[in-house]
Amino acid sequence: MLTDHLIISLLIILTVAWPMGALFVRLGLPVMLGQLLTGLLLGPAVLNVIHPSGAISFLADLGIFFAMFYAGMEMDPKELLEHIWPSLAVAIGGFVLPFALGFFTARVFGGTVFQSLFVGIGLSITAIAVQAVILQEMEIHKTSIGHVIMGAAIADDIISLVGFSVLLGLVQTGTIEISSILTIIVKVVLFFAFTILAGHFVIPFFTRKLDDYNAKGFTFAMISALVMASAAELAGLHTVIGAFLAGQFVRKEIMHEKIYNAISDRFYGLSHGFLMPVFFASLAFHIHFEWNLSFFVFASVITIVAILGKLLGCGLGALAFRFPMRQSALIGFGMNGRGAVELVIVAVVIGTSNDLLARGTISDPLLTQSQISALVLMAFITTLMAPLMLKWSVLKTCSGSEKEQFCQLWSDSKKR
Repeated sequence: MLTDHLIISLLIILTVAWPMGALFVRLGLPVMLGQLLTGLLLGPAVLNVIHPSGAISFLADLGIFFAMFYAGMEMDPKELLEHIWPSLAVAIGGFVLPFALGFFTARVFGGTVFQSLFVGIGLSITAIAVQAVILQEMEIHKTSIGHVIMGAAIADDIISLVGFSVLLGLVQTGTIEISSILTIIVKVVLFFAFTILAGHFVIPFFTRKLDDYNAKGFTFAMISALVMASAAELAGLHTVIGAFLAGQFVRKEIMHEKIYNAISDRFYGLSHGFLMPVFFASLAFHIHFEWNLSFFVFASVITIVAILGKLLGCGLGALAFRFPMRQSALIGFGMNGRGAVELVIVAVVIGTSNDLLARGTISDPLLTQSQISALVLMAFITTLMAPLMLKWSVLKTCSGSEKEQFCQLWSDSKKR
């Protein structure tokens, strides 16, 4: 509901995020860093001016949705399919190593087996929406590395879903149910079959007849995105995967260029101009510091392990497919953002934990308050650091005599 309080909150967020983002761009840094720091300053962690609310969360989710559709429009689906095997290798490496490191780190700091397993899941996640925005800002989303990172982020989301579902089943029943795992896999396969069929046969049939009278092209794009998002949710996946795949099939080749540009401009304006500042600011609203040494030591170690786990795991997956060392490191840096997915996982674990504690099924919470705070802080820091590490890696690669595919795009983006 559009209340006076919401209007004032949005006004404050956008008014502060605009100059903060411009300042970071002037310093040669991604605009999203300014938006993240806006949320940190305005949120409960510092000034406590803006509080998390259902309305702000809804607008933030809408921002991710629009941004992912736009990201899908900007990337070539054929290129994504061509890089499917290295993407899978990067996703597996980026899931297994952070999960193992997170588990053993939590155990060293006194976590129970279940607590350590859920911490491991928290470290293994990659936020696909955050990665899409970072890649677009740095103008490398259309390169082979960009396609590998996006493909790996989608695969990572699926692997994390399966792993998380297995853990929830294990803690609730005490056994791993093979039937539930197979059900998830079948749902995912059916979802991708549906998107391929719809993308190749249904969407082109309508787009050839589109005109831009009363923004009908935008309306059709929204319907496509919502249908795909609903199908993704039915499969147990994040809705943004559906939005991204819908954008993949709204291509320049199957409609008039004027209509394509109009759709692209509207999604870009709504997401990057309005809703994405709200999304990145809202990520910081969930930061809560515990002012004691043991928490900061634990949170610091978890964050370092999360960054190294993704860097090494994803990098090794890329090296296995003969990507050069620099490109492998770049892919590892590119996979490091967590973001809102972390908050969703934490919220589900807290709800399940409270329910099982009330029934007496478990005696210890599935995550302690310190572990929750450390995971949320880690998600914020990795989201903050991912574009910085990616930029440093790009600059390092593009400063040498051997230029990579994305260097010209990166050079062009700095001139604009």
